[in-house]
Amino acid sequence: MSADAHWSTWDAAIDAAVAVLEPRLVEVRRYLHAHPEPSREERETSRFLYEQLISVGIAARLGRNGLGVLADLDIGSPPPETPRIALRADIDALRIPDAKQTSYASQHPGLCHACGHDAHSAIIVGAALAAAAVGRDAAAEPVSLRPLRLRFIFQPAEETGEGGVWMVEQGAVDGCAAILGCHVDPDRKLGTVGVRYGVLTANCDEVEVIVEGRGGHAARPHQTQDPIAAAAQLVTALFQFLPRSVDARSPHVFSVGRICGGTLPNVIPHRVEILGSLRTLDREVRQKLKDRIEAIVHGVKEASGTSMHLRFFESIDSVINDSHVTSMLEAAAQSVLGAEGIDLIPHPSMGGEDFSAYLTRVPGAMLRLGVSPPGFVSPLLHSTDFDIDERALPLGVRILLRAAVRLTTYPPPVEPAAAI
Repeated sequence: MSADAHWSTWDAAIDAAVAVLEPRLVEVRRYLHAHPEPSREERETSRFLYEQLISVGIAARLGRNGLGVLADLDIGSPPPETPRIALRADIDALRIPDAKQTSYASQHPGLCHACGHDAHSAIIVGAALAAAAVGRDAAAEPVSLRPLRLRFIFQPAEETGEGGVWMVEQGAVDGCAAILGCHVDPDRKLGTVGVRYGVLTANCDEVEVIVEGRGGHAARPHQTQDPIAAAAQLVTALFQFLPRSVDARSPHVFSVGRICGGTLPNVIPHRVEILGSLRTLDREVRQKLKDRIEAIVHGVKEASGTSMHLRFFESIDSVINDSHVTSMLEAAAQSVLGAEGIDLIPHPSMGGEDFSAYLTRVPGAMLRLGVSPPGFVSPLLHSTDFDIDERALPLGVRILLRAAVRLTTYPPPVEPAAAI
C-alpha cells in the first residue's frame, strides 16, 4: 500500500472515532476548566486524566509525586523498529481569578485555566481515546492499518518552567522518535492553525535582585542606605542600557514585573525585591545580556552603597521546531483544514514554553491552534475571562493523530535540531 493510501485509511478511521468522541472532549475540557490546579499541585488533575486513559484499557502511570501522567499505546502488532511518536499536553492552571459567568467557570477561587491547558489536555485525552477506539475496531474487523506506537504525556508545571524537565527526567521521551504539541491561540480563528519552521518561542530567564541597605526615618535619609532609591536607579539603568548592549536587529526584551519593599510612607526600609523577565531568541545575545545585567547591578551597587544579590532562575530555552516534524504537522493540518486554514507564522513569539525541554532529547514541533469563534474577538491568553470555541478540540485531535501517522511512515533523522 502506498503512503497516501495508508494515510487515507488511517485518516478516515481517526475522523470516525473523533466524531463519536466530540461530546466527551467538551466534557473533559469543562471538567478541567471548573477544577483548575496550579503548578506543582496538579494531583487531582493528574488522577482525573489517568482515569480517563485506564477506563479504555490504555496502560498509564502517574508521574513522580502524583504529578503528571505517561501512557503508551500500541495499535496492531508493531515491530520494535516502529517509531514511537509522543503527544504532549500541559495541565496546570494560573493563579488568577475566573471572571466568566458560565456553567464550567472555575470552582476554585483565585485559580483559572486562562492559558488553555484544559483544552490541551482534552485534545491529548481525545487523541488517546480515538487511537484506542481505532485499535479496537481494527482488531475486531481487521482493516489494512499499519501499526502505530504512541505515547501520551500530560505534564505539570509548565507555567513555572519546571514540568518539562521533570517529565524528561522520568523518561517521557525515552525511545521516542518525535514529539508533537499544540497551543490554543485566541488570535486565530476557528478552523485555522499557525505553523512556524525553526524558532517558535523565546529563551526566558527570570531575574531576581535583592537590594539590601540600611533603613531609617524618612526625614533623615542621610542616615540610611536607601534601597528604594537604589532599586529605582537600577531599574532605570537596566531599561536604558540593556537595549543598547546588543544589536537592535536581534529581538530581545527585558521587563520588570514586581518591585516590593517597605510598609509605611515615613520609614525607609532595609530591603527591596525586584523581579524581572529577560527574553531573547539568540543564545549569544542571551548570554551577553545576562553579563550586562550583572555589570549594571554591580555598578549601581557600588554607587548606592547598598548590597545587591542577583539571581537568574526558572530558565526556559527556545522552542525550535524541527523542520521535518513541522512539515509532517503542516501536511496533517492541511489534510484537515485545507490549504486556506494554514498560516505560516513569520516571526517567533517572545513568550516562553517549556516544550523546549523535550527537544533537547528528541525532534519535535508545536503548532498554534485557532480557537476564536468566527466574528468574535476572543479574550487574550492569561486574561480573567479567557475561553475558547470548543469546536477546535476535535480539530486538534485529528491534526495531531494524522501527524503521528505520517511521522510513523517518515520518521525524522535521529539527531534533533541544534539549539541556537
